Amino acid sequence: MPIIRFAVFRFLSMLGTLVVVSALVFFIMNLPPGDYLSNLISELRATGQESGIAKVEFLRHEYALDQPLWKQYLIWMGFYPGPHGFSGIVQGDFGWSFEFDKPVAEIVGDALWMTVLVNVAAILFVYMVALPLGVLAAAKSKTWVDYTSAFVGYLGLATPNFLLALILFYYGHKYFNLPIGGLMAPEYEGEPMSMGKVNSILLHLIIPTFVIGTSGAAAMMQRLRANLLDELSKPYVDTARAKGVPPVRAILKYPLRVAFNPFVADIGNLLPSLISGSVLVSVVLGLQTIGPALLTALKSQDQFLAGFILLFVAALTLIGTMVSDVLLMLLDPRIRYGGRDR
Repeated sequence: MPIIRFAVFRFLSMLGTLVVVSALVFFIMNLPPGDYLSNLISELRATGQESGIAKVEFLRHEYALDQPLWKQYLIWMGFYPGPHGFSGIVQGDFGWSFEFDKPVAEIVGDALWMTVLVNVAAILFVYMVALPLGVLAAAKSKTWVDYTSAFVGYLGLATPNFLLALILFYYGHKYFNLPIGGLMAPEYEGEPMSMGKVNSILLHLIIPTFVIGTSGAAAMMQRLRANLLDELSKPYVDTARAKGVPPVRAILKYPLRVAFNPFVADIGNLLPSLISGSVLVSVVLGLQTIGPALLTALKSQDQFLAGFILLFVAALTLIGTMVSDVLLMLLDPRIRYGGRDR
C-alpha cells in the first residue's frame, strides 16, 4: 500500500536525520571552550587542591574525553568502542552527569515520561481549544463571536507563560484548591501506579496543561481561522451553497479538510516549541520535567546530560513530523509521495 511504503520510508529517513542531528548537537555543544571537567580542573588548581586533579583526569579517560572530538562522538553514540567497549546511546548507556554525579539515565528516567505526559496533555488541550474556536470564528466572521475569539487569542499570545503560571499558581490554589508544585502528591512519589496516584497526576496536570498550551492554542486558532476563511471564499463553496447544501455540511465537507492541512502539519513544530516554552514554567511550578535539568546542564557544560536531552527533544520533533506527514497523506487525497501514485 502507498501509505505503508510512505510510512516506512519516512521512518527510515527519520533515523538518518536523527543521526545527523546527534552529530550537530554534539559538535555544537563542544564549540564553547572547555567542558565541565576542564572547568573543574581549573577550579581545583586555583584553590590549590592538586590532589583532586588526578581523580578528574581519571574521569576524562574513563569517559573518553581525552580522545579527539570525532571519536568522542562515535563513542557517545555507541558506534565505536570506548574504554568499556561498545557502550553508548544506541546500547542504552546515556552517559554520566558530572554535575549531579550520577548516570544520566537515573536523572532523566522519571523526568522523561513526565515531560511526555505534560506535553501530550498540552497538545490535546491545544487541539481541543483551537479546532472548535477557529472553525467558529471563521464561520461567524466579522461578528461578536469572531471578535471575542480574536481578543482571547491575542491575549493568549501576549501573556508570558511564566506570568500566567504565577497567576494561576496563586489564584488556582486560593479559589479552586488546585494543588501546586510537582505532578503528583508527595505521598505517591516512588509508589506503584494506582487510582489514587492517577487522580493526583490528573489534578496536578490542570494548571501546567493550561499554562503551556494557551499560547499554542491561540496561535493555532488564528491560523485555522485564516485558512478556513480563505477556503470559504472560493467558488466551489459558493456553488455548494447555491445547490442547497446545508451550511454546516458546506463547511465540514471540503473547506475544513483543506484548511486542516497546516493544522496537522504543525504537529512536528508544536512538540519542541511546547518543551522549550515549558522550561520556565517547569521551574516556576516545580515540575519534575527535563526542562530544569536541561537548563542546569547547559549552564554547567554537563555535555552528556545536555546532549541526551537535546537529542530526545530532536527525536520527539522528528516523530511528530513523521506522524503529521502520514496524517496529511490520509487526510488529503491530493497529497502523494513524490507524485508517484497519480
